[in-house]
Formats: sequence, C-alpha cells, structure tokens
Amino acid sequence: MKKSLLLFCLFLSFFAHCQTQGEGPFNQLIIRGVMLINGDGAPPIGPVDIVVEKNIIKEIKVVGYPGVPIDNSKRPKLKSNGKELDANGMFLLPGFIDMHGHIGGISQGAEWDYVFKLWMAHGITTVREPSGRGIDYTLDLKKRSAANEIIAPRIISYVGFGQGSKEPITTEEQARQWVRDNAKKGADGIKFFGAEPHIMTAALDENKKLGKGSACHHAQMSVARWNVLNSARAGLTSMEHWYGLPEALFDDKTVQNYPLDYNYNNEQHRFGEAGKLWKQAAEPYSDHWNNVMNELIALDFTLDPTFNIYEASRDLQRARRAEWHEDYTLPSLWRFYQPSKISHGSYWHFWGTEEEVAWKENYRLWMTFINEYKNRGGRVTAGSDSGFIFQLYGFAYIRELELLREAGFHPMEVVRAATLNGAEALGLDDQIGSVQVGKLADFAIVEENPLQNLKVLYGTGAIKLTEDNEVVRVGGVKYTIKDGIIYDAKELLKEVKIMVDKAKAAEGFELKQPGIKD
Repeated sequence: MKKSLLLFCLFLSFFAHCQTQGEGPFNQLIIRGVMLINGDGAPPIGPVDIVVEKNIIKEIKVVGYPGVPIDNSKRPKLKSNGKELDANGMFLLPGFIDMHGHIGGISQGAEWDYVFKLWMAHGITTVREPSGRGIDYTLDLKKRSAANEIIAPRIISYVGFGQGSKEPITTEEQARQWVRDNAKKGADGIKFFGAEPHIMTAALDENKKLGKGSACHHAQMSVARWNVLNSARAGLTSMEHWYGLPEALFDDKTVQNYPLDYNYNNEQHRFGEAGKLWKQAAEPYSDHWNNVMNELIALDFTLDPTFNIYEASRDLQRARRAEWHEDYTLPSLWRFYQPSKISHGSYWHFWGTEEEVAWKENYRLWMTFINEYKNRGGRVTAGSDSGFIFQLYGFAYIRELELLREAGFHPMEVVRAATLNGAEALGLDDQIGSVQVGKLADFAIVEENPLQNLKVLYGTGAIKLTEDNEVVRVGGVKYTIKDGIIYDAKELLKEVKIMVDKAKAAEGFELKQPGIKD
C-alpha cells in the first residue's frame, strides 16, 4: 500500500511539471466564426472574425448570417506567420474582471499558482486584490503576470490602509504620508476597513489627489461614525460587500440594534446579527432610501456587492456540498472552512433555520437596492472574495454572476457588470472590458451560450439531457485569452485537480462533511 502511494505521488510530481503553457502572443491571430457578446450591453452578433496583432484587436468583421454559408473570399486574410483559432459555433466574451480577488492565503494553505489557474480556467483575466500578503508579494506577481512569465490574470494591487506602517496611524499627516508612500511603492490603490473620521478624511483626500483608486469594507468597529455616505463624500471610489450601506440608510437609529451580549470576536454573533441588518434600514423606495442612492450615483460611486461570499448564510448545505469541492478544494482550505472559533467566516457554531431565513430576507432587500442602483445608472461590478465561507476561487465568481441575475439583472447586464463596469471602475476601460478595435486581447471563449445559462461558465459545466436521453456535461470555458495568449482553460482545471490530488495523497486526506466520524 505504501509503495502504491509513493508511486502515485511520484506520478503527480512528474505530471505537475508538464504544465499547460499558453500559445502566443502572435504577430497575427484570427479567431474565426465566433458569436460575439461584446460586454457593453450590445446584443450578440455573429459569426464574426476577430483579428488580433500581438495583443491588440485590429479588426472585428461580420463574416456571415445565420443559416447562410460563409463566403471565405470576404474574410480577413491570414498572414504567413499568423495563427487561426476555429471558434465556429462558440461564444466570445471580454475577459472577466474579479473586483475582489484575494491571491490565496496562509491560513487557507492556498498558493498563487493554485488560485491563478482556477481564475484563468474560468475566463478571469483581471483581478483587483483588495489587500493580501503585502505589497512586495503582490507587486512581484503583478510584474511577472504583466511579462507573462506565469499563468496569471492581470493584477491590480490595492494595499490595506496602514499595512507595513511601523507605528499606528493616529494623525492626519501620518495618514497622508502613508498614502504617498503607498503610491510611490507602485500600488494601484488602497483598501480601507474604516478608521477615525479625521484619519479617513485625510487619507481619502490624499489618495484622490494622487489619482489612485480606493475600496472599503466598512467594518463594524468603525461604521457607527463613518458609513458609506461619509466615504463617498470624502472621495472613496468603491465599496465592497454591503457593510456601511444599511447604516447610511438608517432613519430611526444611528447604531445597529446589537444584542447586549454581542461580541464582535464571536463569528456567529457577527454574521448572525449582520443577517438582520437590512431590515433595520429605510424601506425600499422611501425618501431616505432614494436620497442615499441618488447621492451615491451622483458621486460616480461603484458598488461591488460580492453576493456569493455570504450565500452559505442563507443556505449552508448548498455551499458546503458544491460539487467542485471534491476535486478542486485543497485539504487545507477545506479544514479552514469548518466550524471554528478563530477562523474568519467559519461561523457555523450552531447555524440553523432561523439564521438562514433572516439572511434570505437580508438578500431580498440588499438585491433590491443593487438592482435599482443599476437601473438608475449606478455602476455595479462583480467580485468574489473567495477563500472564505465555502467559496472557491473561479467557481465562486461564476456564482456571483448567477446571483446578479437573481437580483434582477438581464444576462447582458450581468456580463457588463463582469467586464466593462469593472474596467471603468479601475480606470482601464480604454484597454479592457469590451471587445473593441484598439483594446487588448482579453477574451473568454465558451462552446455554449452563457446568456441562456450562466452555469455553462462553471469549470464543471452544466448538466444537459440530450435528444438521445443521455445525461451529459456541457460548457466550461474552453479558451481563456489574456494579452493575446491562448490558454486551454480545461487543461488548467485538470492541473488544479492534480495539485489537489497530490495534496490529498501526501496526507491520506478524504473530504468529509463536518461532524461525520469514521
């Protein structure tokens, strides 16, 4: 038995070195006969040929009509050193942008190569990291990604406010100096969690002067004096999750209705009470509700809801039993998810029906605000915050798209949130976010129509019954193209499975549901 296990581990080690490498960029790449979903809200059109030279889209040419043979004489010509990609019958979208993507974590045991391949396997070509293991770590990976030395999405680095400071930031000048230093180091922006009002005001003002982006998780320890409206007025460009928004919508209180035995360090207290928060806010479409929304829109403020990361709160069994865990979740990550008094987001001390019902109502009110914000012209983006609460990198991002659909977004509005809206929020819409001549060649190509069924974007695909009464799996991103380089998305996913199999074999791990004994 030990010999068999050793041979298996050696096989996995050998296979791990035979990794998928991208093809390109090419002097000329022509993607042939694809149906284009552009990302800007325009309806699909096809078949089209898309011509890319190195990393720039040079031509998008309609080459036919449904049911009519393509006249090859009218198609863009392939140069002698060019590359053709036959995408006939497939669907092409802009590369997805994850606006809340942590590059693994020490507690989770998830390293960057595992995370990046899961993202790229799901068509995610740009990620905003909202704080992580430190600016030097992230900027090194960003540089290597930009040079295409590693298989990785484009990285936008937001550093946690105060991270790396030798002493606590207690004065306005300290706050401004930290912001200036952060910019000099090469960070793209700042992730805030809240601070004293005068510190937040100074830091946001300085960051705005430097033209840098900003995001905030309005943590409950500071939100009573500094909610989303305070941040937006001071220059914050985007918020994450929803903390701070219900507080801005209070019309009969200034502090959340905490039980008197509440302890923020108790994760079940924290998330259990959070599930009751939206019911304490102003009623949808009331004067105060409307005024807050309209002011945020006037300030060009971006909402990144990350619906998926709290979904276990309203249906724990669904999140825990997601079919991809068995093959793609590392043993260390699975252990991190389990009920714990110290692991962030592992608040399953005794999670039950009452908590889930409260969270279902929480979602209804939260989604109402987000959908109406979009309807009135506000910017909503897609982010995942994976690595916590049973949400897995890549897979959770697709779930986020499904939840935007549940909130009321048309599938094309979902795609726009996942692509162009993210690019606009990052100030990169002149380069990425939609498929247009002059932009960079970042694409996701899938064999099924994602507008009809967003589930076909999952790496595990969607279940379908054929006319021959056969149950099959269809979909999964086929090709991810980043910077004009073609990656086989399904091969990337296979490599992740090998990583997980290797980790399981090394410790004899078997994935089991919590509380189940041998």
